[in-house]
Amino acid sequence: MLHNDPVAALTPQVVEWRHHIHANPELGFSEYETARFVADKLRAFGLDEIHEGMGGTGVVGVLRGRPGTRAIGLRAELDALPVLEKTGLPYASKKDGVMHACGHDGHTAMLLGAAKLLADSRAFDGTVYFIFQPAEENEGGSMRMIEDRLFERFPVEAVYAVHNWPGLPLGTIAARAGAMMAAVDTFELSFEGTGAHAAMPQLGDDPVLAASAFVQAVQRIVSRSVDPQTALVVSITQIHGGNVGNIVPGKVWLQGTCRFFEPALSDHCERLVGEIAEGIAAANSLTAKLVYKKGYPPLVNTSAATAQAVQAAAAVVGRERVETAFNPSLGCEDFAYMIREAGGCYAWVGAGSVGPGEGLHGDRYAFNDAIVPTVLSYFVTLVEQTAATNTPD
Repeated sequence: MLHNDPVAALTPQVVEWRHHIHANPELGFSEYETARFVADKLRAFGLDEIHEGMGGTGVVGVLRGRPGTRAIGLRAELDALPVLEKTGLPYASKKDGVMHACGHDGHTAMLLGAAKLLADSRAFDGTVYFIFQPAEENEGGSMRMIEDRLFERFPVEAVYAVHNWPGLPLGTIAARAGAMMAAVDTFELSFEGTGAHAAMPQLGDDPVLAASAFVQAVQRIVSRSVDPQTALVVSITQIHGGNVGNIVPGKVWLQGTCRFFEPALSDHCERLVGEIAEGIAAANSLTAKLVYKKGYPPLVNTSAATAQAVQAAAAVVGRERVETAFNPSLGCEDFAYMIREAGGCYAWVGAGSVGPGEGLHGDRYAFNDAIVPTVLSYFVTLVEQTAATNTPD
């Protein structure tokens, strides 16, 4: 493992890179300047190869160490979110309505830091692929890179990633074999009929009433259609209808999400959402139109890669600060595609406690730069571990 001095010396520069990326956020598949920044840094570090335009705006850097067959991937995300920043930070977003509200700026900067440290030392066997992917938030940039032959061109024994995790104690790293993050499906539903004056509702239909009934009835999917011990959540996230205070609208539109770990629940939710919507529409003399979209699969850490990650984490923060027995999150993550393809491990790095609006995707979210040296050391240690025979399971 690298001596702590190089990590400590590099940390302020990594923080500067992070602040630069934070001030200049870009949405998924539009991360042109961020990708250029990453590629320029990798060239300056002396990596052996830099491949741009992977899966749209992705970047892959190739670094070779001592002779050996070992090859692992390390991944970070480039994209920001459509959020109006309210942090008041001196390096706050310069683009109204676009913000790094999830920490991808930190993930990218820390992976760049690991590339710099490993390029300076090359004290490892085999090859490391530094994968900077576009469009993690909703657009599936991970799959786009895979479709662009990512693992055919850069075959790995496993691929690793981290995510800062507000609410987890600072200095803690959490990784579990098996399900770590949930699958996610989304749906859009509209109830349509005939509008009417609010004082004469008998002259029309009432899609507002139907939408209200649906919001309540759809929860029977969770409460009455699966084993109570099954992890499943159905949430309605948007309702839109009408624009005048004294008119019952002729159409109401809703959006929702279903999250689960068992893949079979995708078809189950799609069927029941449709049946409930059709039943309520029929009872209210309306038509229902449903568009159900299957999203990211569950993120399932493979056991061998997780053991490797836990070993590296323990070397960095101490075994007592590595959590392996905890409940997975019903949040989603498109790194699931990469692990499904190549095997690997996704870990959370504790970012400490947060307040209202300061959690992930909040408009006052602030990445905790105190985790930077921990993640740099973790990535470097992962690469330097002598587990040349490690294979994905």
